[in-house]
Amino acid sequence: MPWNPKIYNQFKNIRFQPFFDLSDLIKDENKMKAIDLGCGTGEQTSILAEKFSNATFVGIDSSAEMLEKSKVLENEKLHFRRATTEELLSGDESWDLIFSNAALQWSDHHKELFPKLISKLKTNGQLAIQMPYQPGNILNQILSDLADEEPFKSQLNEWNRPSAVLTIDEYAQILFENGIEELNLFQKVYPIIAEDHETLFNFISGSALIPYLERLTEDQQEVFTTEFKQRIAEKFPKLPAIYSFKRILMYGRKR
Repeated sequence: MPWNPKIYNQFKNIRFQPFFDLSDLIKDENKMKAIDLGCGTGEQTSILAEKFSNATFVGIDSSAEMLEKSKVLENEKLHFRRATTEELLSGDESWDLIFSNAALQWSDHHKELFPKLISKLKTNGQLAIQMPYQPGNILNQILSDLADEEPFKSQLNEWNRPSAVLTIDEYAQILFENGIEELNLFQKVYPIIAEDHETLFNFISGSALIPYLERLTEDQQEVFTTEFKQRIAEKFPKLPAIYSFKRILMYGRKR
């Protein structure tokens, strides 16, 4: 099941606020060679390229559907290509800025991943990353619990996706041990005010729910989503509801 930019962008304003918070941490420096990991439609990468006008940006994403939207944004200082973060790390390029907004939660083994990312920074290079803190977010917890129950456990062939996202303390230690200074690392709540339960379902259906549904038949998908919606309603009995969506933001510079 491919990513659907239309569904994902239903919550554009909510998804953009942490992007702006993260971009404000970056120091504007001349002739930066920068990369945006998991650039999606490229719209945010384009904003970065305008904000840091002396930098050259490359946006990468694994989704052809998302990247299709980026073609009209390309110019002499902004380019896009289809690739995974892991493929990037296998190359020889190094960067003055590695940026990633709400993408690295899809990559596994963060204790190994982050040192590799840092190794791709040039001396004095900047690291700016934001990820949803999935272990602490209710909708992710409901989804994971549901996938571990029958009949869905068998239908998914016992597949479930435990979050790769670590704690703030663990990221602080990893960044410190790998030479990141000027560290600014924090968790922030980005509240979603939902007038109905469908809003909460739609928020997660454009991201974390996708790999579960793509493993199910159409009939199984219908039963799964019906039960998921019911559990959302049980967890948020009062409307309008506030969903305290937690994200981790981190910034630092390589010595």
